[in-house]
This record gives sequence, structure tokens and C-alpha cells, in this order.
Amino acid sequence: MSRRLIVNADDFGMTDGVSRGIAQAHRAGIVTSATAMVHLASFERSLAHIREMSALGLGLHITLTWGTPAAGADRVPSLVERDGRFPRDKTVVAGRGRPDELELECAAQLARFVKATGRPPTHVDSHHQVHTLSPVLEAVLDLASEHRLPVRSPNGAVRRLARARGLATPDVFLGEAGEEPYWTVARLLETIRSLPEGTTEIMCHPGHFDADLAHSRYGRQRETEAAALSDPKVQEAVRAAGVDLINYAALVRRGG
Repeated sequence: MSRRLIVNADDFGMTDGVSRGIAQAHRAGIVTSATAMVHLASFERSLAHIREMSALGLGLHITLTWGTPAAGADRVPSLVERDGRFPRDKTVVAGRGRPDELELECAAQLARFVKATGRPPTHVDSHHQVHTLSPVLEAVLDLASEHRLPVRSPNGAVRRLARARGLATPDVFLGEAGEEPYWTVARLLETIRSLPEGTTEIMCHPGHFDADLAHSRYGRQRETEAAALSDPKVQEAVRAAGVDLINYAALVRRGG
């Protein structure tokens, strides 16, 4: 059994600096996939950074904890604060989000993705892993099932539910974001050399820090990740380990 690796950069479209960093980490590094925050005004402008990158998979980053709804705040009142914006805490979203409004917002974000790109996403995941919580999980799995889209499984419970619906999903998920940069050269080298058989997804957050990112808790750390993901030693480790770099589209072609 081969070892396949999806390196997915989250938050495409968050800021111009983030999108440029993702494009760089694909062009000069090991990033094979990204997921887009389509409800933000910067998303469509960011597409210019990857227009010629046919090998970069682009998925939908369902976002319910940042910005304003794609469906319109008046149509999903259980998902927003008084100012019409999503709460930053995913447990608040899961605790009060109505299933019908969650489905409406997920569908609106998918529609915006398709309108902007002219094609369906390669897969679905979520900002702050909000789809690990019910009833968001059910809404995301319903969306993925309706459109036969692969889905990220941050844990075994999501993986079992996704596969029970016949959805393609990786065997292993790795990645985090905290006070310190998560993906350094050292951690990437250790991870690549010890990858298990099957398909692993690495979630990463490369980017270039700028004023638009100053409000993010994971801002300057993205610079470290961008550099590590593009480091020649990391690329050589992938080759030496015989790891196949793929994106989510390959899961569909090979049946998950």
C-alpha cells in the first residue's frame, strides 16, 4: 500500500497576504491543496494568485466563525450576533445554530464558490474545525453527500460518519494552530519520514503577514509555515520517502 499525502492550506481568501503565501507554498513547496473562505470580499480577488495553478486543488472552507453570512444575516439569525457577524466561538455556533439555517448557509457558500470559480470544490472542510460539532457536522455531511464531495475528517468520529455515507476522506489527519508556528522544518521532516500507509492530510496555514492579518490570533506564525513548506530539505524528504503528493481530487479518482 502506498503512502499518499495531501498538504492542504486553509484560509485561502482571508487576506491577500494569506492567499499569496498559499500560492507561493504550492509553487515553490509541497502544498497541493487549499480551501477557500468564499464569503469574504477578498476571495474573488485572491483567485488571481492561483489562476495558472492547475495542479492546486481548491476546496470549500465552510466558515461560521469569521465574517458575515453568504446567505445574508437576516436569513440565518441563529448563526449571527447582533451586529450581523458570526461569533468567533465555534461552540456558540453549534449551541444555537438551527439545522435549517446551517444548511442554508453551507449551500450559499458552496454556490458562491461555484459562481466564482466555475467548478465545484475538490472537497469540503471548515474554519476552526466547526464541522466536528453537531449540528454543523450533519449540515456539512449533508452538503457533501448531495454533491458527492470528499470531506476532511479531523477525528475518527467524523471519518466513520463520512465513510458511512460513502464519502471519500483521508485515513489520517495532522495539523494544529496555536501560539507557536505549528509546521516548522523540523516537524515536517519528522512527520514525512514517519507517515503511515494510506492517505494522510496535513492541515497547514502558510501566509504573508500584513496589516489585514493583524487581528488574527494566527498571524505571524504563517510566515514560518510558508517558509517551512517551501524548504528544499522538506521537498527532498518527500522524494526520499517515496511519498506521493496528491490533492483531494485523487481520492475521487481512486475511490477514496
